[in-house]
Amino acid sequence: MNGERKDPLGKRLEPWFFISPSLLLLLAVGLYPTVFVLYYSFQNWTMGMGPPVFAGLDNYINALTSSEFLGSLQTSGLFLLITLPVELVLGMAIALALDQTRNRTLRRLVQVLLVVPIATTPSVVGMLVQLMFNTQLGIVNYFGHGFGLSQIDWLGSASAAFGMITATQIWEWTPFVALVLSASLATVPGEIEEVLTLDTESFWARFRYIKLPYMRPGIVASLVFQTIFTIKTFDMIYSIEKGGPGNATVTVSLNIERVAFRGFDVGLASAESVLTLVVTILLAQAVVSFLYPARKGAGA
Repeated sequence: MNGERKDPLGKRLEPWFFISPSLLLLLAVGLYPTVFVLYYSFQNWTMGMGPPVFAGLDNYINALTSSEFLGSLQTSGLFLLITLPVELVLGMAIALALDQTRNRTLRRLVQVLLVVPIATTPSVVGMLVQLMFNTQLGIVNYFGHGFGLSQIDWLGSASAAFGMITATQIWEWTPFVALVLSASLATVPGEIEEVLTLDTESFWARFRYIKLPYMRPGIVASLVFQTIFTIKTFDMIYSIEKGGPGNATVTVSLNIERVAFRGFDVGLASAESVLTLVVTILLAQAVVSFLYPARKGAGA
């Protein structure tokens, strides 16, 4: 209405004043590097070899025809395909176990312990794993020898090294999934669960009709975040094997590092980064679409 009095300009700008530090930080550490990488993905530039030269789509064509880049995508895909379901199943099992625990002290203790792997720096995790799986001095082979098992060259065998980084990734990030799903379970109304408990003693029925619908947002969030975390995993793998033996553990992040900081081809590395970002977005969108399918006739 024309008679309504508008708030003064200072009042309308007040919310922007409070969010401006976070917004500026986001632009500095998020938007600027993205624009920088996108710009150089269209440039032919080798560090220390003169100024950038516009190259059109050449870097993208070279990336999509590079056996090293495609091989690293395949390794990352296999890495994701193994770790994601295992983390979800184990994380859900831990969350359900915590939900059934009536001892609050025990529950809090387990939740605190779950934070430890997440809070530990991935590079430190990698160094500890490298020491544990050392062929001569590692504690894993030491205990294996006690059970009559022969020594395994964890760091020198391609399959053993891949299995090692896969197990480490699962150990480090399953607690994240468990905590997210545990938080989702905390939103289940107690009275609804009590009513269903009176109707049936079946744990599966209570899980399917009561718990699972409330867990769905947490499942989606966990899968999306874990897809992103797994694809961009770098420091843990680099600390353990640096992509070895050979190229057995070279994921897409390690391949980009090799191209950019060993081959000094910034243009190609930028193009590979953009393609990796696109693949990550498509995978995350696929997860959301699968768990939240569009209903036919929605909006009609």
